[in-house]
This record gives sequence, structure tokens and C-alpha cells, in this order.
Amino acid sequence: MMTEVAMGFPKNQFGVPQYPDNDARKLFVLLSAIDLLERPTGSAIADLTSHAREAIDQDVMRLREEFGVNLHKVGDIYHIESWGDVIQREGIKRFLKA
Repeated sequence: MMTEVAMGFPKNQFGVPQYPDNDARKLFVLLSAIDLLERPTGSAIADLTSHAREAIDQDVMRLREEFGVNLHKVGDIYHIESWGDVIQREGIKRFLKA
């Protein structure tokens, strides 16, 4: 079930904004979810964010290439090693519940 946001973007049942695929904020929501979740597997990330599970690895690659995030997947679990020089963790966390 989606609800509308003041800015015109729908939110999922957890209040996570659903940005378009070509919007960098969608990547920021993904990164925030990886940071937030105790066990950030593809399934857990997809459940929380409504991010297409099959797009997660490709979008993790975009975070690495476009923003310099050092992010690894060990088994099924994603780990943020470093946020890089471009992204500020506290600023990005706001996109999860915008």
C-alpha cells in the first residue's frame, strides 16, 4: 500500500519514499537501508525499501562508481566499509524517511 507524500512521491507501508529509478535519491535510500538494517540482505533491503531485489547489486555498483562508496557483499549481507568523500552519512539517512 502506497501513500502520497507532500513532495509528490509515494511512500511504501514503512514510510520510505519511492523515488524514480533514475533519481540519485533512490540510491541514497538503498544506502541508508544498508546502514540501518541489522542484517542487510537483498531480501531485507527490498522488504524495507520496496527496491527491486534484482536491481540492488547494480545500484550498489552505481554507489561505488558515482559516489565512491566502499561497499561489499559478504555472502548475502551488504557491508558499508566507507561512505567515501562525497556522501555524508547523516545527510543521506534523511532520505530513508523523507
